[in-house]
Amino acid sequence: MDLEHSMLTAEDVKSLVKKYMIETYERYDFVCERAKGMYLYDEKGQGYLDFYGGIAVNSAGNCNEKVVAAVKDQVEDVMHTFNYPYTIPQALLAEKICTTIGMDKIFYQNTGTEANEAMIKMARKYGVEKYGPNKYHIVTAKHSFHGRTYGSLTATGQPDNACQIGLKPMLPGFSYADFNDLESFKSLITDNTIAIMVEPIQGEGGVIPATDEFMHGIRKLCDDNKLLLLIDEVQTGWCRTGKVMAYMNYNIKPDIVSMAKAMGGGMPIGAICATSEVSKAFTMGSHGSTFAGNPVCCAASLAEINELLDNNLAENAEKVGNYFMNKLKTLPHVKEVRGKGLMIGVEFDSPLGLDIKHGCFDRKLLVTLIGNSVIRMLPPLIATKEDCDKAYEILKASVDAAYK
Repeated sequence: MDLEHSMLTAEDVKSLVKKYMIETYERYDFVCERAKGMYLYDEKGQGYLDFYGGIAVNSAGNCNEKVVAAVKDQVEDVMHTFNYPYTIPQALLAEKICTTIGMDKIFYQNTGTEANEAMIKMARKYGVEKYGPNKYHIVTAKHSFHGRTYGSLTATGQPDNACQIGLKPMLPGFSYADFNDLESFKSLITDNTIAIMVEPIQGEGGVIPATDEFMHGIRKLCDDNKLLLLIDEVQTGWCRTGKVMAYMNYNIKPDIVSMAKAMGGGMPIGAICATSEVSKAFTMGSHGSTFAGNPVCCAASLAEINELLDNNLAENAEKVGNYFMNKLKTLPHVKEVRGKGLMIGVEFDSPLGLDIKHGCFDRKLLVTLIGNSVIRMLPPLIATKEDCDKAYEILKASVDAAYK
């Protein structure tokens, strides 16, 4: 940190943010000056146990050494080129991802919402070119969340959520079915439908896992009706749920899958992977991005994915996640514990979630809140049982205080 920055106090930083930034977040009241492993550290050097993981991003740990080294090494060679020349990080990452998850082709993006935009565009273009100009309708799930740009926001089945208020009309061509209800999805298929788009676990919807019956049924429904299955793995992908990709828990395969978050280990990158047949919809000029496939982000992503795979962090997520979920069920006032691996939601029997979240923060544990009663936890996948024990004790103290 240079001298100018080091002379700023925490109050200086907060004052600058309040004066110049458009704020749409409820801030944690500290300045994060350093992060390592399972912890974030404030301006006083105090450590906060990180059970939100940058919202499922820092899966190999905060500031993972190999990811940091990959970024530093690549920055000194090429920071940015656009996508006209070939670059080594792009090529190596493409091979790694496609061979690891069994997909044929990849298209890079910068974020999760962009990845979902690309997935929607590819499905629609495929449908129109293969079947005719009206084959663009997509069925998604109620209470889903797919992003904040207009295509992904329209795909998001939360019309009363703050993310859509004041932004209507949404785009035409989407319908919303009940999650985990195969008949509801079937009832919305028309002659114009080209795809069904779902999350394996609804994160923003309250950490609701898809059932085996539903995911197998959706795959068959798509096959029987010549529809594409689009799976949004922006939050669930890359070892979070105990498998490399969450759809692998169900032994099915999508036609297109989106990813981001953990893919970059802290650097902004996303992607879609598709079958060879469907990927042909994207041709010269039909889609693009100035920064997508940035060599520094690709180098970071390759290092992050190697860390996740080489250290068996999917297996750790399953083992530690099962241990933690069983322990969380013994918390007072718990209505339900849901999730897979280290993607966990704890629903309480009263709308005191904000009090519990704030209580956790006061006790140096970082968690997120869905609605007013669901505490969501997405810790780095290096989390140990000891980390979970510590988080449990803080949660219990926070629940006890909230319910007094």
